Amino acid sequence: MRAVVQRVSNASVTVDGVIVGEIGPGLLVLLAAGAGDTAAEARWLAHKIANLRIFGDAEGKMNLSVQAVGGSALVISQFTLYGDIRRGFRPSFVKAAPPDVAEVLVDIFAEALRAADVPTATGVFRAHMHVGLVNDGPVTIILDKEPGDPNG
Repeated sequence: MRAVVQRVSNASVTVDGVIVGEIGPGLLVLLAAGAGDTAAEARWLAHKIANLRIFGDAEGKMNLSVQAVGGSALVISQFTLYGDIRRGFRPSFVKAAPPDVAEVLVDIFAEALRAADVPTATGVFRAHMHVGLVNDGPVTIILDKEPGDPNG
């Protein structure tokens, strides 16, 4: 699985002109499931992100997690994170999980964040979405979890 995590002051996602998810301070997570990914990878990545210490403490050092600051998460499925452009100019998405598998893994990921006491909103899988955010910092982290890799 692959995630781009942004620390945000606020974020929202709109489908057909209707806001379907929004958060205040917290994390915007753009998430892609790769071919061969499992529920274990989804849960591992959610645990990693819930505990990722990228929020400032009393001294301004990045030392607190989204859990510690009482923040939320907005999870947006984005298979294009697996776009491969090593050849030509049109991305290949063969490394992305099939949509039916990816949808389940994104749901498992979001549920794992909720189970970690991180209030979590989501976009709509396979919908055309408009995502708005105010990046705080800016702070942006890229995380990968390869199938079967115990260390991530």
